[in-house]
Amino acid sequence: MRLDSATGWCHGAHHCPSPNFNSRPDAEISLLVIHNISLPPAQFKTGKVQAFFQNTLDVTEHPYFESIAELRVSAHFLIERDGDITQFVSCLDRAWHAGVSIFEGRETCNDFSVGIELEGTDDQPFTDAQYAALIELTTQLLNAYPMITSHRICGHSDIAPGRKTDPGPCFDWARFRSALKVEMRSEQ
Repeated sequence: MRLDSATGWCHGAHHCPSPNFNSRPDAEISLLVIHNISLPPAQFKTGKVQAFFQNTLDVTEHPYFESIAELRVSAHFLIERDGDITQFVSCLDRAWHAGVSIFEGRETCNDFSVGIELEGTDDQPFTDAQYAALIELTTQLLNAYPMITSHRICGHSDIAPGRKTDPGPCFDWARFRSALKVEMRSEQ
């Protein structure tokens, strides 16, 4: 996998362009936000997240879908349970993943962040394949956007407390950060 910093697209990821993005107000990319999502809730590898991010979700297929029918959202990336990575929005553009948010006193985190969705729920452990893919992708992002530091990687719950809970208590931050440090040392 290789992130092309000139285009913001990752070679080696599936590309599934979303219409739910716009231009960043400035070029500074300095935050990585980790989320979780599954559609329908707690069901995996359904293709419904991709449909949701492309505004093609058939809301009659599941009762939950009616509650999200009017939302227009996206993330830059989705990592499925088997480690497959899909990219929806160029990293150079503003994906609509964070919503009302604040990080270190700066509001509207979509302006300066990259969003990665992990296929999952707050109450189920993520897979080894997901952690491996997340480490590889995060390493690419850190190399391409040096203003994203290990201290500027957070969960959706950190930037929208009380409103969001993801990636949830089952996300192993210690495992992720430890593996990321090892990966970054091996690249030097």
